Amino acid sequence: MESRIVEHPILGEIENGRTVTFTCDGRELTGYEGEPIAAALKAAGLMVHRYTQKEHKPRGVFCAIGRCTDCVMVVDGKANVRTCVTPLKEGMVVQTQYGVGVEPFDRREEGENA
Repeated sequence: MESRIVEHPILGEIENGRTVTFTCDGRELTGYEGEPIAAALKAAGLMVHRYTQKEHKPRGVFCAIGRCTDCVMVVDGKANVRTCVTPLKEGMVVQTQYGVGVEPFDRREEGENA
């Protein structure tokens, strides 16, 4: 039996919408339309959402109410999206975030703050 968030302190009661397909780091996943992206990722067993800028340490859901930035990811090409309060939609492209930008650390030019 999968574990899902049924009531969120900010988003309220979460009802399972229709099943939608999205990708995370190129992997095709499914979730329920309207549930937080982070909830769909957790149900798929994906807990790391980003890596810190200075020490490249993994981070995931911490507060789950949109106050911290531990769950930020690149969503549809936009960096710093708080996945704990962003509703899942059909076809979303979700990517692990590295530091504060869209590009992974190894793709950044030398000398740039990573």
